[in-house]
Amino acid sequence: MDHRSELGAENIRGAGLMTLAMALFALEDMFVKQAAKALPVGEVLMLFGLGGMICFAALALASGQGLWHPAVASRLMGVKAGFEITGRLGYTLGIALTPLSNASAILQATPLVVVAGAALIFRERVGAARWVAVGIGFLGVLVILRPGLDGFVPAALWTVLGLLGFAGRDLATRAAPKVLTNFQLGFYGFAALIPAGGLILAVTGGAGVPAPATLLPVLGAVLFGVTAYWALTKAMRTGEVAVVTPFRYTRLLFALVLGILVFRESLDGATLAGAALVVASGVYTLLAGARRLKP
Repeated sequence: MDHRSELGAENIRGAGLMTLAMALFALEDMFVKQAAKALPVGEVLMLFGLGGMICFAALALASGQGLWHPAVASRLMGVKAGFEITGRLGYTLGIALTPLSNASAILQATPLVVVAGAALIFRERVGAARWVAVGIGFLGVLVILRPGLDGFVPAALWTVLGLLGFAGRDLATRAAPKVLTNFQLGFYGFAALIPAGGLILAVTGGAGVPAPATLLPVLGAVLFGVTAYWALTKAMRTGEVAVVTPFRYTRLLFALVLGILVFRESLDGATLAGAALVVASGVYTLLAGARRLKP
């Protein structure tokens, strides 16, 4: 298999992993939103992080992997943890305070930030047309947010903070030391959620001993989140960033269905129009990236 064919196969594999991750993340979001109805958001985030740490620790140890490696103390891993905290803090507040469908629609701009970052940091080729697509995607986010208009919800800005954090995390994951396994990255990724939740609780207060029934949604979020995190980490290390990341847009489809069926959410025209702009820009980015691989 020549290099071009091998790269194409890696891109297909990475795209499949990304789609799987997005379906699982949408289910994770559903459970987090359910849990936030009964528990403080900060406490949900801390319990979620603790559960994920336990799961990834068990997976790592069962695979004969240690939890500590000198690379964990690298500056890049510190940057990754900072972005993880920012992303989780922002997005968890976003889905708790705004409709799941709106928060997910805004989050779809994350791949655009990643593509731009890949061009600037990893020197991946992103032509003028794809830069225009990135701009159109950001315009779609503004349509969803509606700043200055009656439909503007300030709490939606938490989701914007979350998408910036997640984009930085994904880029840092791409550059993370190869000696660190996906299980080790998952362990430390979920560990970062505990201080993120602590920051929220420090402001809001209200933490207490949760009733067993209220822990069930947290458990569901942990199970789906751990699997999703593994798939996302694997996807970001497979194929080209500019080709694989646009498949993040599938998360919106899963979130819209869950928002309507589970939370009885209704979609307005601005949200649909903005989401269409964001998704269209992502689809174009995908197709333009795929064309570069053809002989």
